[in-house]
Amino acid sequence: MSPLDAVLEACRLRLRPILMTSFAFIMGVVPLVLSSGAGAEMRHAMGVAVFSGMLGVTFFGLLLTPVFYVLIRNYVGRQEARKAAKAQKLQNLPAEMH
Repeated sequence: MSPLDAVLEACRLRLRPILMTSFAFIMGVVPLVLSSGAGAEMRHAMGVAVFSGMLGVTFFGLLLTPVFYVLIRNYVGRQEARKAAKAQKLQNLPAEMH
C-alpha cells in the first residue's frame, strides 16, 4: 500500500472519532467562555484560550498530520532507493577496484 493510500484509508477511518472527541472537549469549554459573575474574567480568558487553541489544533492536526506523513514517507523511500542503488553500484565494480 502506498503512503497516499494509507493516509486516505486512515482519514476515512479516523476522521469521525477525532472530530467527536475534539468537539466534545471544545463544547465542554464553552461555559468558561460564556461565564459571568465573580472571577469570570479569569475563567473567560482561560476559556477563550483553550477553546481557540483546540479549534486550531484540531484543524491543523487533521490537515497537516497526513501531509507530513506522506512527505516523510516519500523522503525515506527516496533515501532507501538511493542507498540500494549505491550498494548495487558497489557490487558491480570489478574486484581489483575494491
